[in-house]
Amino acid sequence: MVSEGAAGRGARTLRAENALASLTHSPGAPERLHRVLEQALVFAGASFAAAYTPGDDPDLLFLVESAGVPRTVYGLRDSYDGSGGSPLAEAHRSGRPVFLGSEELGGAESGGAPPREVHLAVLPAHGDDGRACLLAVSEAPRGFDDEDRKCLELIADAMVCPPPAAAPGGGAPLADAFSLAMDTGHIEVGDEILDLFGMSRADFDGKVETLLGRTVPEDLPSLMSLFEAGHMSLGDRELEFRVLQRSGPPRWLRLRGRMLPGGEGRPALLVGTVADASTLRSDVTDVARVQRLAAALSTAGTVRDVSQAVVSALRAPLRADRIALAELENDRLVVTVLDPPEAESWPELWRLEWRGEWPEAPVRAMPTLAGALREGRAQIWPAGTVLEPALAEVGPGGLAVLPLSAAGRMAGACLIGWDTPHHFGPDERALLTASAGLAGQALMRAHALDAEHELVGMLQRQLLPRRLPDLPGATAVARYLPSTAGLELGGDWYDVIPLPDNHVALVIGDVQGHSAAAATLMGQMRTALRAYAVEGHPPDVVVAHANRLLMDLETDLFATCTYVDLDMEEGTAWCVRAGHLPPVLRHPDASTDIAESDGGPPLGVIAQADFPMTPLRLRPGTVVALTTDGLVESTEADIDEGMERFARELSLADPADLGLVADALLGGARRSDDVALLLLRYDGMATHPLRDGWTVWRVPQAAGHARRFTRRVLRGWGVRGQPLDTALLVVSELVTNALVHTDGRVRLDLTLVGQRLRISVTDASPRTPAKPTSIGWEATGGRGLLLVETVSATWGTLPVSGGKQVWSEIAVDS
Repeated sequence: MVSEGAAGRGARTLRAENALASLTHSPGAPERLHRVLEQALVFAGASFAAAYTPGDDPDLLFLVESAGVPRTVYGLRDSYDGSGGSPLAEAHRSGRPVFLGSEELGGAESGGAPPREVHLAVLPAHGDDGRACLLAVSEAPRGFDDEDRKCLELIADAMVCPPPAAAPGGGAPLADAFSLAMDTGHIEVGDEILDLFGMSRADFDGKVETLLGRTVPEDLPSLMSLFEAGHMSLGDRELEFRVLQRSGPPRWLRLRGRMLPGGEGRPALLVGTVADASTLRSDVTDVARVQRLAAALSTAGTVRDVSQAVVSALRAPLRADRIALAELENDRLVVTVLDPPEAESWPELWRLEWRGEWPEAPVRAMPTLAGALREGRAQIWPAGTVLEPALAEVGPGGLAVLPLSAAGRMAGACLIGWDTPHHFGPDERALLTASAGLAGQALMRAHALDAEHELVGMLQRQLLPRRLPDLPGATAVARYLPSTAGLELGGDWYDVIPLPDNHVALVIGDVQGHSAAAATLMGQMRTALRAYAVEGHPPDVVVAHANRLLMDLETDLFATCTYVDLDMEEGTAWCVRAGHLPPVLRHPDASTDIAESDGGPPLGVIAQADFPMTPLRLRPGTVVALTTDGLVESTEADIDEGMERFARELSLADPADLGLVADALLGGARRSDDVALLLLRYDGMATHPLRDGWTVWRVPQAAGHARRFTRRVLRGWGVRGQPLDTALLVVSELVTNALVHTDGRVRLDLTLVGQRLRISVTDASPRTPAKPTSIGWEATGGRGLLLVETVSATWGTLPVSGGKQVWSEIAVDS
């Protein structure tokens, strides 16, 4: 049954009345006024609608809000003289509606001739105490018919206009308002705006540049465009931007404003309000939501980040009960984010496929979804649509499926469901379509980034040591953090190289740049330094050889490194720096020293560079820390301050667990650069080896002299019996081979560690001795190495500086 009051009204008028009654905003809120004006576009066929109200100057009518096409299309101004002859002034003075066609508008004072055939309606807003007027423009050939006019009357009566934020010469602005003089850049702002920018009234100097300095740099171009006097569309411009906070993520703010023209010695003013927009509005018509989603996706680096950004941007504004985002892998949807995450909130088929943290839903079990993915466009099914259970249970009150595609390839899908019947308006459909396009592109980008990250990580792991060696009398740990600022390979590296006679070399370095070339060069330098170290060269020669090698490679890159050779028996070390940071020593009493020393230039800069050695003394419990500049250098502090901070943090750490120490030191690492960290705790050797050596002279009795020296030393060490006889045989054979087959100096070294005797003979020939494959009964030579191999527990050769060392180990009874 139709009520008596509704009997005289058309269906469109009733819908307009219901739409106005459903607005939930506070009466004076700018958002409500904008929604009221939008009803004129929907129900009265208007192409433009605006609200005008008097400001501090009662003789002027100012534009406070508009909807539809830009007002400049129709030559409308932002302010009119209330005593003039414009249709707006006439309706305001008389309190009666004014309706004009194109012919009548030609002689009216409208602020400019309309460029096309239009119809104008101006109605006083009786619900606003007569202060405001509704102005509407229609391009329909018939103009505003009777039902259009009835709808406009309802809309005018529903208008409640907020006062202008600040009129020219109107004094201090409201708490959330601002007034900017376009000629000087001086801005008057309310206390609430200063609070939003994190400033106090005492700290603010009145310059707009001070406020702009608090904004996120990426948002500055769009914000700066508002300050161009000829650019700002009056009354219908809204912008969201971010400001930096002292801690936490940036805060979103919403600016609404208009430009007031100058005149009679007054400058043009940009006036408006700034409000906190950290929480999305409940309605979905604001394009700021798409802007916010685009900003979130621009910083999303992984598939999970993209999924979280989409869910956060859509579920709350759409008031959805559940939302899922999944990647498409062959014929399966691999879910990356579910909200809510509980399995009970999702269909039974999904729960059966719950193999890990999230399910993998087979597309073949959901033919409707498969069809939507083939078509590649958003599909919306209202409540009551017959769907397969796997989809129907996601959204019994309505379901939206957004295929996520980019560059002609399907990347995944987003499913949004409601439990109660949901009405999909045109604004909501537009939001879903725009969000699907943005998410598809971001998801494809994240796929590529994830794949490249995996490739980069695999290559980086191959170039660095897989594990650190076990060291006698010391413990070493290392950490490497790749940069998160990009996907290029870093050039930082580290290495721990065991050397003969209980020495160990610690190396850390950094190749210039972040690229595949830098990583390749890093691998070459690490290999070269290890090879030169194992050859037995002293530290300065090792680094000098690496420098010459880098010069010969003719690359445009250079490298820095620090090389430390530690004697684990004596607790001494030699340090060589090539343009790199010095080691930091943490002593057992928790004091720290930055081992400042003279260093040489970076590798690859000067061919004949000198690399001086600096001695270091270690006591048991001392920690040696080597790092790269990514850990100690930042935009806030120079490298010296960073090294002092690094030393302080090292002194506060407990060296009992070096892994925890390394993790603590990396807590403040800036990830715009890769970081390498190498720590070694020197504990001292529990058992020191017994050592002695003999230089073998090239005389006929040389082998006999070597045997007598060996017998005398081993008896002094308590070695007798069979081990002594075996040792004398090995010494005789190795010394004889060196004297017969090489020239130059020959040296014999004996080392006893526990129950192991090591015999080493060093000569000047780099040629490795060859063991004969077969020996005839009449041969007089060639059996020496076979005898050594037979009587030794193990034996071998290793290169030393300019020659080689042949060694044998023999088990000695306790």
